[in-house]
Amino acid sequence: MRRKIAYPLATLGMVGSTLVIASPAMAHGYVSSPPSRQAQCAAGAVADCGAIQFEPQSVEAPKGSKECNGGNAGFTVLNDNSRSWPATTVGSSVKFNWVLTARHRTASWVYYVDGAQVATFNDNNAIPEATVSHTVDVSKFSGKHTVLAVWNIGDTGNAFYSCVDVNIGGGGSSTGGDSPAGGGSPAGGGASTAPTTSAPTKAPTTAPTTVAPAATVTSSAASTTAPGGSEWAPGVSYKTGDVVTYQGVSYKCRQSHTAIRSWEPSIYTLALWLPL
Repeated sequence: MRRKIAYPLATLGMVGSTLVIASPAMAHGYVSSPPSRQAQCAAGAVADCGAIQFEPQSVEAPKGSKECNGGNAGFTVLNDNSRSWPATTVGSSVKFNWVLTARHRTASWVYYVDGAQVATFNDNNAIPEATVSHTVDVSKFSGKHTVLAVWNIGDTGNAFYSCVDVNIGGGGSSTGGDSPAGGGSPAGGGASTAPTTSAPTKAPTTAPTTVAPAATVTSSAASTTAPGGSEWAPGVSYKTGDVVTYQGVSYKCRQSHTAIRSWEPSIYTLALWLPL
């Protein structure tokens, strides 16, 4: 007997939904916490961001840029400081957490504060884990600043860019929390300082590897309402902001929809769910 496998596109007529699927090649990585500008857009903390709100992992451009969008013309909104990007209050050091939806060989990770290089982590062309963390000393700065985090790919001429707005001196050492606290200044030129080089700290592989853009999903089938913080399950109606767990990872719902099998949070991360 031939086995039938249901995929989201094959079920569109049944559930009356619209879903556009992006190629996995478009999936790469971004700083998830403290929330980068693209993460703020994806979470809805900053409105009217354009395409970046659906693909925060895609800020890819040639190496060497000091701009938040890396010079990528499709994401110029990330350079717009007039938006008063929310800033996370941090202490004298900050733990930056990357979510990698495609694990490219890595040359280095570089961090700048207002254009001044403050830290470098060399990977020597190794393949990173699906989540990567670096702790960066920012004790020479105080007040509101923008940190530009750059992931330099080892086997191409490109890099991935994430700008993170922080309020340095909020007391204690940050662990990458998501508490917004105001605006930030743009990453730009400036005299470079001697970088700090050390090995990165890599978190266990929990991030998903397949990404699709946002979807609007409805269903006429019978469904139940999601209780707060429950385990994800098919047949449950989830609304924007609901939090679920799946395979030990917590996710927040980005788009109201009724879940079906093959739309698990680990598969449609960033389309329907954001990892917490």
